[in-house]
Amino acid sequence: MSTSATCAERLSALLGDDYLLRGADDIQGYATDVYRRLALPFAVARPGSIEELQAVIKTAAETGTPFTIRGGGASYTDGYLSIDSGHLLIDLSRLDRIVTIDELNGFVTVEAGVTWAALSDALSARGFRTPFLGPFSGLVATVGGSVSQNSISHGSGAYGISAESVLAIDIITAQGDLLSTGSSAAGGLPFARHFGPDLTGLFTGDGGAFGVKARITLPLIRLRPAHRPISFAFPDFASMHESMRRIAHERIEDSHFALDAALSQGQIARQDRAGASLTMAMSIIKSSPSLLAGVRQVIGAGLSARRQIQRAAFMTHYIVEGFDDAETKARLHRLRQLVRGLGREIVATVPAVVRGMPFAPLYNTLGPAGERWVPLHGIMPHSAAPAFHDALDAFYAERRADFERLGVWTGGMFSTVGSSGFLYEIAIYWPDVSTAYHASAIPADYLAALPRYPDNPEARDYVHTLKADLIALYVKHGAINFQLGRAYPYASRLEQTPLDLVRAIKAQLDPTGAIAPGALGL
Repeated sequence: MSTSATCAERLSALLGDDYLLRGADDIQGYATDVYRRLALPFAVARPGSIEELQAVIKTAAETGTPFTIRGGGASYTDGYLSIDSGHLLIDLSRLDRIVTIDELNGFVTVEAGVTWAALSDALSARGFRTPFLGPFSGLVATVGGSVSQNSISHGSGAYGISAESVLAIDIITAQGDLLSTGSSAAGGLPFARHFGPDLTGLFTGDGGAFGVKARITLPLIRLRPAHRPISFAFPDFASMHESMRRIAHERIEDSHFALDAALSQGQIARQDRAGASLTMAMSIIKSSPSLLAGVRQVIGAGLSARRQIQRAAFMTHYIVEGFDDAETKARLHRLRQLVRGLGREIVATVPAVVRGMPFAPLYNTLGPAGERWVPLHGIMPHSAAPAFHDALDAFYAERRADFERLGVWTGGMFSTVGSSGFLYEIAIYWPDVSTAYHASAIPADYLAALPRYPDNPEARDYVHTLKADLIALYVKHGAINFQLGRAYPYASRLEQTPLDLVRAIKAQLDPTGAIAPGALGL
């Protein structure tokens, strides 16, 4: 029997046919990410416990089977895709238990497949939250996946990226052994991260290449009962960027994001197509400091918001939190001071909706008119951002004729990373047939209302080349990346001494290179 057949036979006995998927129709939805599909794995294993996960990995090791790990699937960097049909895909979505909410010691431990939305619901019922609250895709994105990918979104303004909210991790090595980090490495409770060298940090942002995350422990903090949104419009990139740089130094907001005109207009089109007006209004009212404040926000969110969005080249959106409304108003006042002379305040509809529905359905995995979508990003020092933006404008100008011929268009989303980094994200859209991923991730009624496109290999191939060229542009300007997978260069960019160390760590934890072959460039 072949290696894959032997592995499949043993896994079938272990998991049963319901949780070992082998038919192409059953597999393709799991084996396709937001961007594309590579090879179909020979099977998808879906363990339902940590013990089953260990047994699956031991079986893979004993049969010499390489494998990749899938969390919520909302990735776009080839990280969990199979590069040949001899791979096994291990899906962790059934590992969805919240193991412990320890209010006394201030931490929560979850299995890797718990979604951020489920965790947020469970904690908010007790008056708690985690510092990093999850990405926009948190309805399906898992805690394990986000820790592997260094996610940034809700809570990042005040508390940083996902990695900064991790205390300890239980890892399954390539041989199926359990490895614990933080204080739990000494056999105790996972209440502290820093006990000697930071082993926890070693497994954040690794794209799953060093080991399989089984359980993650995060700190608890009390919910702050008061919040307010605020938005600003800017005439150009330079003024928007400068305002964000100033605000990043003060850490006075919980969450933020910025959009250019293309993405802002796309959000309006998406809301109209989804028929989301009532839902949007209710979300604003429910999440507002008071009923009156919510009604005022809704009244101001109609045509005036649309007019302001249509006139603005760039917009920033902030959500501030506080112990009471006086604190949130003081924070808003400081934000206004920092933006003064650079932009103008506009109706804060967009952050109000995001605060009310932080984990919305995955409408944005297609464009507002049903186009295919893929994002890419770079994080750079503030000093590099203006030159990168100018270079990107020139890059687009050189390709304008191709964009118009193929129906390709782009937009920009922006964020600060701590006080020193600036995240510049590019969204690429093109007309093309949707995939098995979209059929499984997007609500059926919304998907049915979108325009449909025929298979478009020419535009798809062009976008693939475009992605590579844009990544090279990021590298030229010194940008680094979070969600590395196989899409962004990592090993090839390291100097020799850190590269030797990374390779030695990989060899120690995964001597045969079975886990996520090619991830991180290893």
